[in-house]
Amino acid sequence: MKAGTSASRVAAAKGVAFSKSPVLAVRLPDWRSRVVLFVLFSAFLALAGRALWLQGVSNRFLQKQGASRYERTLELPATRGKIFDRNGIVLASSLPVKAVWAIPDDVKESSSAKLRELAQLLDMPQAELLKKLDSDRTFVYLKRQVEMDVIARIEKLGIDGIDTRKEYKRYYPQGDVMAHIVGFTNVEDVGQEGIELAQQKNLVGQTGSRRVIKDRLGRIVEDVGLSREPHDGKDITLSVDSKLQYIAYNSVKDAVEKFHAKAGAAVVLDVHTGEVLALTNWPTYNPNDRSHLTGEQLRNRVITDTFEPGSTLKPFTVALALDKGLIKPTTLFDTGNGRYQTGGHTIRDTHPHGVIDVSTIIQKSSNIGTTKISELLTAQDMWEMFTKVGFGQAPRYGFPGAAAGRVRPYKSWPIVAKANMSFGQGISMSLLQLAHAWLIFARDGDIIPLSFQKVTDKPVGQQIISAKTAAQIRTMVESVVSPQGTAAQAQVAGYRVGGKTGTAQKVINGRYSQTHYVGSFAGIAPMSNPRFIIAVMIDDPSGPFHTGGAVAAPTFAALAANALRAANVPPDSTVTDIIIPEHPLEESN
Repeated sequence: MKAGTSASRVAAAKGVAFSKSPVLAVRLPDWRSRVVLFVLFSAFLALAGRALWLQGVSNRFLQKQGASRYERTLELPATRGKIFDRNGIVLASSLPVKAVWAIPDDVKESSSAKLRELAQLLDMPQAELLKKLDSDRTFVYLKRQVEMDVIARIEKLGIDGIDTRKEYKRYYPQGDVMAHIVGFTNVEDVGQEGIELAQQKNLVGQTGSRRVIKDRLGRIVEDVGLSREPHDGKDITLSVDSKLQYIAYNSVKDAVEKFHAKAGAAVVLDVHTGEVLALTNWPTYNPNDRSHLTGEQLRNRVITDTFEPGSTLKPFTVALALDKGLIKPTTLFDTGNGRYQTGGHTIRDTHPHGVIDVSTIIQKSSNIGTTKISELLTAQDMWEMFTKVGFGQAPRYGFPGAAAGRVRPYKSWPIVAKANMSFGQGISMSLLQLAHAWLIFARDGDIIPLSFQKVTDKPVGQQIISAKTAAQIRTMVESVVSPQGTAAQAQVAGYRVGGKTGTAQKVINGRYSQTHYVGSFAGIAPMSNPRFIIAVMIDDPSGPFHTGGAVAAPTFAALAANALRAANVPPDSTVTDIIIPEHPLEESN
């Protein structure tokens, strides 16, 4: 052993390389070392290229992906515009509330007393709350539009995974009184009915946004910055007068209850501006609590429901004949014994009137007299008159759901159809269309557009009949509201008023019913200087009275009396004692 070691040392001392040892010598091909070197160089080059790609070319993409895991964009809700009446009274405003939401996986106290208390605060069964939390979703709303005092109590519970979000809830101070005008919004603050729907674009405003950094529990740890400023919606001032609206509301409600009717409606227009001062329906609903809302309550009958206007249309037939010079107020017509044959059909009056003049035809509401006047007119003349005042035409009120009504093309009118339409049968319209058309009598024969928003400029009218004809019609309809007319119960103490009753048989299963009626009245107040058009409709009264003179006329009187006083319109009559005949004259259907 010593001899071997000694020999190696001797070899090294003589300059012999260690690798020359036959035992330790390694023989590898030169190409293998080059391949290893190339692989190592390529790996380092690939890593350098990838680093360059990530840090340079893909920098924005990676930053975006990273930010998506911790950055959030919060929506900054814009406050919806307020709605005011013409006198600045708030009809709709937005109150700050919050939505309560949860990250189900982060809610730890699922069986604790805290969750039971949370369910109570949210006014929901605990089982329903647990069902919402037992979800695969990463985000779930527990309840929307929660009042701020309740939110404060929820936040004190300190439940992990439960958070709140700012939003707004619409509040309607006038409640059911203004429901069919103002309408309401849904939980997303989107208009669903009325002005809230019609003016959605103007009221809603534009939401803003800001970027924040949140932790795993959804808590904001850093505010990155504001992305977009929120812009609140525009405020809107309506034409409606809260005082007149309340008067109309109570008048219709009382009438429906008194006459055991299915429904009722009324509308009040400003003669000078065409503004809708009041519009009401019964039944109605409370927009602040729609938990038990029904379709009957939701129906805006003044605008969406059509009916046959009956005798309220007779003044239009008479006005057309007067304007064409075919008749005068004193022209006589023989109405006979109350029966008249035309086109193979019998036209009837409720009472025989014999020979009467045109003014009496309106006062007594004679179907036969109106039919004979219509025989002097062409179907085209009548059709043009009806369409000019808006019957059968798509309304342009800027209000959702407005009905056009129906007027058949004049070329298809048989003889009896012209007779029927002359006294308001075979033609349909909404109560608002009827009231709008009556403007031509209250004004000097022209018609102006209607408006649900406050008017600042004087409207431009379209002439329909002459001012002389309009004045003659006003004289006639004033005689209707007298002890000798069909609307004796429409008289108003201290004021001269005029109008026309209407009683129409309802069409049920394609036939005129003999037991179901719509009583209506359209009138002007006061007659000396017309200020209001008031139209009333009582649907299907089931008591002992059903005619327009018995159910709609007294409703008009109550509404008009209070409205004139509320508007400080000076009295124009010295008559304070109203005389109602023991057996008032009924108009012909």
